[in-house]
Amino acid sequence: MYRIDRAANSIQPLRAVSFKELGFRERAHLQEWIAREPSALGEDLLVIQKEFAGFSDTSERLDLLALDKQGSLVIIENKLDDTGRDVTWQALKYASYCAAMTKEEIRNIFQDYLQRSGEGLSAEEALCAFYDEDYDDLILNKGVSQRIILVAANFRKEVTSTVLWLSNFRVRIQCFRANPFTMGDDLFLTIDQIIPTKDTEEFTIGLADKAKDEIEGLQKEARRHPIRRKFWTELIPLMNASGSSLFQSISPGRFSWISAGSGVGGVGFNFGATQTYGRAEIYIDRGDKDQNEALFDRLHNDRQAIEDEIGEPLVWERLDTKRACRIKLERQADIFDADQWPVIMPFMVSAMNRIEKAFSPRLAAAKRQTAD
Repeated sequence: MYRIDRAANSIQPLRAVSFKELGFRERAHLQEWIAREPSALGEDLLVIQKEFAGFSDTSERLDLLALDKQGSLVIIENKLDDTGRDVTWQALKYASYCAAMTKEEIRNIFQDYLQRSGEGLSAEEALCAFYDEDYDDLILNKGVSQRIILVAANFRKEVTSTVLWLSNFRVRIQCFRANPFTMGDDLFLTIDQIIPTKDTEEFTIGLADKAKDEIEGLQKEARRHPIRRKFWTELIPLMNASGSSLFQSISPGRFSWISAGSGVGGVGFNFGATQTYGRAEIYIDRGDKDQNEALFDRLHNDRQAIEDEIGEPLVWERLDTKRACRIKLERQADIFDADQWPVIMPFMVSAMNRIEKAFSPRLAAAKRQTAD
């Protein structure tokens, strides 16, 4: 940091020093500075308690407890020249303790702080002034909205590594570096957000949200795999017992579809089962869009006769914006609800039998014509 000398048109370096060198202490000085000027952390915060020890079954104390403009509790932990190794774990414990606080408990905590500090306002008045809302309309500490702010002159690698890892899971945690400087008898203090850096904070939060969504999606999908496998394990024997040999060599899988060959390359008799439907279909994907559409169109030309044989209308999907084509019979169903299996499985078996019977000779004829 430099001091600008207008008269000499020059800059003079300030001397970086440690808090210890200046005789400053964590509670008596750094904590008080932030409590009196919380905007030093880059936003409007309302400090509601210092040295809070109101946790059940523990004598631990968090440095500062505040509220942000969104009604979230903010746990502020201050260290002087070094964070130590356990500050992240310490702050996470405090955040977990605070997660269950009710609006009334927050009001009482704040009221105690105001009384001890000698301020005349009631907690309700101060909260209403900060949020510019009626007290009854305030929503405080909703869900898992708690935040953590760590303040120190130096952050150990194990701390920054943990903070960055936690941010991938939407843990709202920030690190601020506080550094004192001197020039003669004058003292200066800088407080800079270093994690996430201020100009990339929104981007970092977006990446964390995306990562969390992807992880939750993978976990959800993994939970579905055993259910799908069990569904196919029951459906395939039903299909084999119906007189069709299509799926006799097919094993149950974990995906939302299973497929049997039709005798024509790139054309499959498929079962599909998801949270929204149970389906039997012919899927045409011979690797070439023109070939797929030519076969689809040939079959579609015989649509009326095919649907008469099947006994109900089919859904014909040429899928002009994609390479493949599909012809299907489908019913609304959620295969993750096992109570629906006795209804959707017989439908799918019946639909596949009728599709196989109607389309197999026509596919064989198309194959012979292509060969000729």
